[in-house]
Amino acid sequence: MEIINLGIADGLPPVDWAAVVDKLDAGSAPAADAVNSRTTWLCTVNEDGSPHVTAVGALWVEGTFWFQTGAGTRKGRNVVRDPRCSVSVSIRDADVVVEGDAVRVTEPAALTRIAKAWADQGWPAEPDESGTGITAPFNAPAQGPPPWNVYRIEPLSVTVVSSAEPGGLTRFRFR
Repeated sequence: MEIINLGIADGLPPVDWAAVVDKLDAGSAPAADAVNSRTTWLCTVNEDGSPHVTAVGALWVEGTFWFQTGAGTRKGRNVVRDPRCSVSVSIRDADVVVEGDAVRVTEPAALTRIAKAWADQGWPAEPDESGTGITAPFNAPAQGPPPWNVYRIEPLSVTVVSSAEPGGLTRFRFR
């Protein structure tokens, strides 16, 4: 991993990646009294090159973000055509942007693990009968009917803006 301290000109130290991962692993909310109030934002690339940004129920599991969508949704069509995307989220004392490629997950054991992670968060997802997606009794209406495709973000870089003293702005590059 390459660490680039973007706050060095202001005398800021690099952000501690391990501390950020700990907060993501814990499902850290932006404020102590804001349990489960964080929103993750997914940005994909439209066919004309413009950005498409939408709120998603993405989860941080196994060191990266995962999201699900119907094959006919704009984000679903976008990541099939161009896998480049980003996920943004606020955690306690920091804002995090993960940039990378969306990779569709069809491996049954991985789908079982991520469906359980969503179920543990209150959305009763489970692998569908075909074994290539997930299903649940409900989803956002715009997702279309199940099964829904599951994607994992393969991170290329993560930018973290720390609001905790002493602050910091750091980019972490992977691969």
